Amino acid sequence: MMERRTFLTMAAGGLLAAPLAAESQPAGKVYRIGVIVTATPNETEHLTKALSEGLRELGYVEGRNVVFERRFAEGRQERLPALAAELVRLKVDVLVTGSNPVIAAVKQATATIPVVMAVSRDPVGAKFIASLARPGGNITGLANDTAPEIIGKNLALLKEAIPRASRVAFLWNPVPPGAQTSKNVVESAARNLGVVFQPVEVRGRNELEGAFAAMVRERANGVVVAQDPVIFGSRSQVALLAARSRLPAVYGVREFAEAGGLMSYGPNIADQFRRAAIYVDKILKGAKPGDLPIEQPTKFELVINLKTAKALGLTIPPSLLQRADQVIE
Repeated sequence: MMERRTFLTMAAGGLLAAPLAAESQPAGKVYRIGVIVTATPNETEHLTKALSEGLRELGYVEGRNVVFERRFAEGRQERLPALAAELVRLKVDVLVTGSNPVIAAVKQATATIPVVMAVSRDPVGAKFIASLARPGGNITGLANDTAPEIIGKNLALLKEAIPRASRVAFLWNPVPPGAQTSKNVVESAARNLGVVFQPVEVRGRNELEGAFAAMVRERANGVVVAQDPVIFGSRSQVALLAARSRLPAVYGVREFAEAGGLMSYGPNIADQFRRAAIYVDKILKGAKPGDLPIEQPTKFELVINLKTAKALGLTIPPSLLQRADQVIE
């Protein structure tokens, strides 16, 4: 059985071990925490809640010694630079970000305010940080994958679930930093598996229906869905479109399988937002972001939705079911 996801902390001696809440902040000090994500408040409520709960466990209580400035791009990436600039003008003490497009916008907006990445893809390759061990600059945090090669595993799992699949679509957004590299990785994995590769671009939610229509038109047997904030915010619609199109799909995070997608393989990003609180705490107590190593996942969750498999007329191999961390029935 695949173990539940755990994290490797690169710092020696438990650098990021959660301190006791008793090691509190200066009396009377109220910290201002900026939080910026691409999706809507409803779509990311569980993530922002996980962050605030993590901070509460460390002694930061909203309305008492911490104030949150939350900003949501409502699925429109073009709004991110303005939202980032707004939080910089407010002089927040720390900025917590989700996803590569957000990190890119914040990196452009400030080189001085500490930034904690709750999630990131290949942060070194995307040029957000200098290295995992010593990020440098004002950015640190967590990576939900530290190298683009990991996404190739999603295609391998889909092929294992559906051996007959000979043509697989790749639903992706070409805009975020690192997106092209991920596409290249999946294309290479498709070649190695003898699968025809069909990239299908979406830059906004309004393009999703057309994207799935193109997959059906080209007779795709399945689809690998890239990790992307626009797609993540539309996860219920994506899962529904995949079901209507009779397309088995694999996703990078469990929220898609919970929304009706066939299967997901990746880290638990709600837990990453919770763990981002540890970085925030360290920084508020004087640590420099550039000295705090990036926390990276060593285990990934495999979630399989058997209800969706049944609706698609698929029989998931027992060997794959046995490795699942969760089976939705």
